[in-house]
Amino acid sequence: QVQLVESGGGLVQPGGSLRLSCAASGFTFSSYAMSWYRQSPGKERELVAAIGRSGGGTNYADSVKGRFTISRDNAKNTVYLQMDSLKPEDTAVYRCNAKNIWNMNVYWGQGTQVTVSS
Repeated sequence: QVQLVESGGGLVQPGGSLRLSCAASGFTFSSYAMSWYRQSPGKERELVAAIGRSGGGTNYADSVKGRFTISRDNAKNTVYLQMDSLKPEDTAVYRCNAKNIWNMNVYWGQGTQVTVSS
């Protein structure tokens, strides 16, 4: 059974930090590129950050460059999103995504809410 379980969301003040985690199970984690997406009410889903299978090949949305860092630990089947200098516009549900470019399997987590507010 494939599972992606996000954690680490919550309420934080502007300028604060959060670290999201996404624990994977039920598939060969190291064979999948991993990404974080976010969506807030009334807005389209946005790709926030992505990372290659071995940890290289990272890329970020312009809106989060220099503030967010994606990483992964293949030994723990987990991908992380370190979010610093958070802004109110970062408020959204954050979901992790796993994609295998060879068999085109795509998996999604259920999401974790991040709210940036004073």
